[in-house]
Amino acid sequence: MVFSSSLFLFYFFPAFLVIYYSLPKAFKNYFILLSSILFFYWGAPVFIFVVLGSIILDFFIVKKIYQATSEKRRKQLLSLSVLLNLGLLSYFKYFNFFVENVNSFFASVHIHPLNFAEVALPIGISFFTFKKLSYCIDVYRNEHAPFIKITDYGLFILLFPELIAGPIVRFNEIADQIIDRKNHETINNKLLGLFRFVIGLSKKVLIANVLGAEVDKIFSNDISTLNTPLVWLGMIAYSFQIYFDFSGYSDMAIGIARMIGFKFPENFNNPYIAESITDFWRRWHITLGRWMRDYLYIPLGGNKVKSKSRLNLNLWIVFLLSGLWHGASLNFIIWGAFHGFFLIADRIFLLNFYKSVGRIPSIVITYIIVVIGWVYFRTADLPTANAIIQKMFSFNFSNSQSPYILNDFYVILGIAILLSFGGILKRFTLFQENLFNLSLTNRKTIVFGICCYALMVICASSIVSNDFNPFIYYKF
Repeated sequence: MVFSSSLFLFYFFPAFLVIYYSLPKAFKNYFILLSSILFFYWGAPVFIFVVLGSIILDFFIVKKIYQATSEKRRKQLLSLSVLLNLGLLSYFKYFNFFVENVNSFFASVHIHPLNFAEVALPIGISFFTFKKLSYCIDVYRNEHAPFIKITDYGLFILLFPELIAGPIVRFNEIADQIIDRKNHETINNKLLGLFRFVIGLSKKVLIANVLGAEVDKIFSNDISTLNTPLVWLGMIAYSFQIYFDFSGYSDMAIGIARMIGFKFPENFNNPYIAESITDFWRRWHITLGRWMRDYLYIPLGGNKVKSKSRLNLNLWIVFLLSGLWHGASLNFIIWGAFHGFFLIADRIFLLNFYKSVGRIPSIVITYIIVVIGWVYFRTADLPTANAIIQKMFSFNFSNSQSPYILNDFYVILGIAILLSFGGILKRFTLFQENLFNLSLTNRKTIVFGICCYALMVICASSIVSNDFNPFIYYKF
């Protein structure tokens, strides 16, 4: 069940809000937890018991970490919790990848391949694994006391607005909100949360879906039949599809959370106006970048290592693992290594180069690098990705056997470009920052209400009339 589905929009979400707002404060968290379990169960009924079992086990392990007086004992329990969670992630997400590669090796040396049953991937496993690791590590570091009630911990892990695709909310950021949200459950927050949700839904349905349909149409052809301009058009459109798909989903999650008293961190900040790959990762999937920095990069030594080679190695490790976190595929590993390479290049010479050429050329160069990287993110296998890269730089302008592209696509692509690069203008950035943090007057409430209603009607019509409604990050 995704936020842009008819089931969620017309049934689950309205029923959830009506019941939630009707309940006394003492029962609200229990209802959110039950709703979150139902939300997960709907998408992965077989795995709900595995997830609940791991939550119960982890809750008591972390409680023992907090109570332990011996540092050695604390480290042992921390290791147990980390191994439990990474073990589950590795089995469900990487077992198939591992066996497939082993079988490929066996085939190359004429050894009979292993017989195995493929392991299905539970929805959102990467995201809730990061949350569980955040919980045990934050408690170990004494950044916050653990939850007293197991239901509060279950709510933290399974909270449905962020369950599938984040933002990745860390334990020390949200623990107090789970216990008490009375200061955030205001009419202003409920209305602004609704508006944020509708904006995110519009980004997903009216921009990402339209672009995605044409992108799929372009790349459904044999790559050898496409010319260079069409391949670039497809990849540029994909860059905006994935941005509005993922950022739209983050907006919806932040909006839902705000409506029920939670404050989630922002996850995107105009990433396509980044002036370097380093800057891009400060703006794209911000909560993942912060998590990798605080729980992986800094423990590896961060910027305080003695040599530049070790610092560069740390960056490589972080981004190789970031690529692997996105999916069990060689393409994702290459995508992570690709970004790691440019992060290191930034430190060595590119940042100085960007300063010399100015802001706009730096933005254009960085965007082109990002688009090239997206090739490996989008394609399922390495030969296809390499064929697309080759075609992008073959400068083949011959007629292409491409499908007819709808005019609506070009209109939406133009809107996507304007919204994505509008942040170059300071006024646009200030407008974005202020839009979701207003104190609503009666006049603003009326304007917001009309806008919400109009956008919801358009989005609902599009969802009902169109079967194309993928969500790129659902599989992670």
